[in-house]
Amino acid sequence: MDMEPQLILVDASVLPGVFFKVLEAKKLLSKGIAKSSTEACRMVDVSRSAFYKYKDCVFLYEEKTTKKTITLYLRLSDEPGMLSSVLSVFHRHHANVLTVNQNLPVDGVADVTITTRVNEKKTNLTELRQDLRKISGVVESKQI
Repeated sequence: MDMEPQLILVDASVLPGVFFKVLEAKKLLSKGIAKSSTEACRMVDVSRSAFYKYKDCVFLYEEKTTKKTITLYLRLSDEPGMLSSVLSVFHRHHANVLTVNQNLPVDGVADVTITTRVNEKKTNLTELRQDLRKISGVVESKQI
């Protein structure tokens, strides 16, 4: 019997310290400060069994609720610096670019897909897309 995970919101002040240690260990691993889970657990003083028990279940509220991954399809004029101009718009809107795939230009236009992670508190997707369309070499822009 598969149960779908249920999320609950709990004030952090009432949680046991092990949860915070697991979060810190995950951060050390993701940033490369710790090279292994054993090292991360040692650094934050949490048992490996507790780490493995909770690592896939404990996360910060913001991580789950405010970050969204989107993919945009763009058609760009084959001009020097065009992709750089597009990427600078993502930077200005605090979007974290995850992947960029650009095809070879055909008839002076290159197809590009960009996958990005945005924090919905910091990034207005409508404004991001409007700013992309303002670039003179952006022929087409749509979210896929």
